[in-house]
Amino acid sequence: MNKLSSMLLRAELISSHQFDIITENVLSKSKSEISVIIERQLLSSSEVAAAQSKVLNEPILSIYDYDYASATDSVSRQDLVLKLMSLPLEVTETIVTLAVSDFTNLEAQDEFRFATGKMIKPVLVEYSQLLGAIRRLYGQAVGDHTSAASVSDDELAELAAIDESNESETALNDDAPVSRYIQRTLMDAVRKNASDIHFEPFEDSYQVRFRLDGILQLYSTPPVGISRRLSTRIKILARLNIAERRLPQDGRMKLDISDSQSIDMRISTLPTLWGEKVVLRLLDSGNIALDVSQLGFDPYQQQHYLSALNKPQGMVLVTGPTGSGKTVSLYTGLSHLNTPARNISTAEDPVEINLPGINQVNINNDIGLDFTTALRSFLRQDPDVVMVGEIRDLETAEIGIKAAQTGHLVLSTLHTNSAAEAITRIANMGVARYNLSASLTLIVAQRLARRLCQHCKIPQKMDDPLIDPIVRHYPSIDLNRACQANPDGCDHCNHGYIGRIGVYEVMPVDRTLRLAIEEGDGAIQLEEKAVQSGMRTLIESGIARVNEGTTSITELMRVAQL
Repeated sequence: MNKLSSMLLRAELISSHQFDIITENVLSKSKSEISVIIERQLLSSSEVAAAQSKVLNEPILSIYDYDYASATDSVSRQDLVLKLMSLPLEVTETIVTLAVSDFTNLEAQDEFRFATGKMIKPVLVEYSQLLGAIRRLYGQAVGDHTSAASVSDDELAELAAIDESNESETALNDDAPVSRYIQRTLMDAVRKNASDIHFEPFEDSYQVRFRLDGILQLYSTPPVGISRRLSTRIKILARLNIAERRLPQDGRMKLDISDSQSIDMRISTLPTLWGEKVVLRLLDSGNIALDVSQLGFDPYQQQHYLSALNKPQGMVLVTGPTGSGKTVSLYTGLSHLNTPARNISTAEDPVEINLPGINQVNINNDIGLDFTTALRSFLRQDPDVVMVGEIRDLETAEIGIKAAQTGHLVLSTLHTNSAAEAITRIANMGVARYNLSASLTLIVAQRLARRLCQHCKIPQKMDDPLIDPIVRHYPSIDLNRACQANPDGCDHCNHGYIGRIGVYEVMPVDRTLRLAIEEGDGAIQLEEKAVQSGMRTLIESGIARVNEGTTSITELMRVAQL
């Protein structure tokens, strides 16, 4: 124990006090020595590797000189890779070349020797490089406590061949291959920072897909014969009716990542032609930074958003298609407003992020608790701020507008393509335009664009026929500054992208716009007047992101439908 830190202490690279800190963290938090050293910034990754190289006379190798993905796949022991933070680099008939960042820890060599039945040849690599390679293989959040039980393809194939009459009994068994497969899938989705998991049955195949940064990507193709067992196991975990296969069902479950971290999941089942499709939405509220400065507003947009939130009354609308980040924008606004001096109530379908200090209500249409009913109840409880998940009908719109006119700040969403279209949409519902002009304070239209990986992005190709028409139509695009995704990606990203950023159109409703709304101007005229007052359109905001190298032209084309 503490062989690495003892070596560093003898080499006078750490102090006795730092040695005690490492020991305490290793014992109390069950972390590896090297992870404690790096996380607490006692030494850098390169300094730790250099010290071991000098003392042990071992060369420092580069992981990128090996086809580690193929080697790791052939060993097929993801559990050991994540548990021991060691990576197979090369596999022959008798030897596994194993990358380690702590050469004094012999546990990894012993475990892989026992698991593979081969001799282990350890090689020294930098911890940061090793961690990056593992992240590239298995996702973003790699830690000491996130390993899941392994299940082999052979086990799943054998299970598919067994009669399904005892599937409920099998699904109840936590050690069954199907249970371990689901556990591994859920953990991998968390590591890869997926927002959704799709379990989809077809006539001759079955596929599991993750939604990563807004794009669905194939994760695995288990045998089609275990389709019903997979859906049954998930329904058991979500406490749904496993006997009901003809109707859709909705539920929730919690996945424990560690002793201190868990993730809520929303489950939806749907009977299809070839079985039940199951979709899991991962609601990791602890991984969302509800900070206005992190949303992606430019200074003009952020100033107007905060100004609208700080007004005692009025209506703030956020518009955009499903999956454009409207809910996070509203939650961020609520988080900014959440003080002991304010009474805040929300009506949501469903509540996705728990905000302490805010009264959140789950809409339940089956018992008559809809947005209109909830909003009426809020107004009888002396609210300062009200958030309505979505304005869907005239009644909800009218109650919200009256609340905005009578001393309440009202936040809500709509599904429109631009900020100006939100005004015409509510007017078409039947709301009087003079009421709209009197109550609206700010409208935000938004999209979510994938961020380019800053480690591997490459300059935009000048002769790309796909983007030539866009560049000609929008001359403000600077091809000398624009970048595109590296299709091969790197250790830090997912095929050239990592995370997403908001692209916004922020329309303050000033005196000019109020008069235009009352006069019956359409969306085009309203947008033109807003631009004259200083508003940046969605396209212009996206081009600014392209020119600063944050996103790519092709990604802007995708989200803005150019």
